[in-house]
Amino acid sequence: MPVWIRSYIKFLIAVCLVISLCLIEGEAQTRRKKRARRSKPAVARPVITNPPVAPPATEDTTTGDVKIISTADSTQEPTQPTSSKKAKTPATPEQEEMHQTITTLSNQVNKLTDKLTQMQDDDRYQLDMERLTRAEQRAEQLRSQLIDTQSKIADFESRLEQLDYALKPENVERATQGYGTVHPEEAREARKRQLESERGRVQAQLRLAESSKTRLETAVSNADAEVDHLRLKLNQRREQMDAAPAETPAAPKPKKPE
Repeated sequence: MPVWIRSYIKFLIAVCLVISLCLIEGEAQTRRKKRARRSKPAVARPVITNPPVAPPATEDTTTGDVKIISTADSTQEPTQPTSSKKAKTPATPEQEEMHQTITTLSNQVNKLTDKLTQMQDDDRYQLDMERLTRAEQRAEQLRSQLIDTQSKIADFESRLEQLDYALKPENVERATQGYGTVHPEEAREARKRQLESERGRVQAQLRLAESSKTRLETAVSNADAEVDHLRLKLNQRREQMDAAPAETPAAPKPKKPE
């Protein structure tokens, strides 16, 4: 996935988060203002009560005594005004629209996050595929080098057998008979030194080839192990992707009645 697309997606996620935080903060301020208005104590209105009026004294006509009629029992205590419960104010259309906007932005952020996670998983899968391809190519190259080294070792061993056969005294003497020299001993000695020198070079090349063969065998074994590990990892990842449930499309929102 190109880098600029990832940067664009991250930038879009950041913008959505900032807008969500601004909307949430605005709604919180609105709620705090309304709560502050509701929490102001109501000023109690004074209740004016008239003092009880004593009825006029009555005089008993028979005895001439004055009787006082008490009205203490007839006075009634003023009833305290009961505070009626305030009904909860319904949400305004602006608040409902703000809630819907916040919910929509949250859903969009969640979708973008899921999409980014899926893209990262796909990138890791593609990276593992590339690693597997390179590991297979390297294993094939090492195996080809090993085959070439084994072929060279076989050639060196064959050449050593030829040199050992040529270094036999009868073969050295037979090879120097056609030189036509008066000193056949010197000719045989020169022939022998030549063959021994060549045999030493071939033996040195054979040792190097055998050392290379050992290193290549180890490298091929490690490369095959890496290929097997990557294949197993990719198979497990493919099984997880196949077992993951497919994303269901979101249900359309019901339209508001006009």
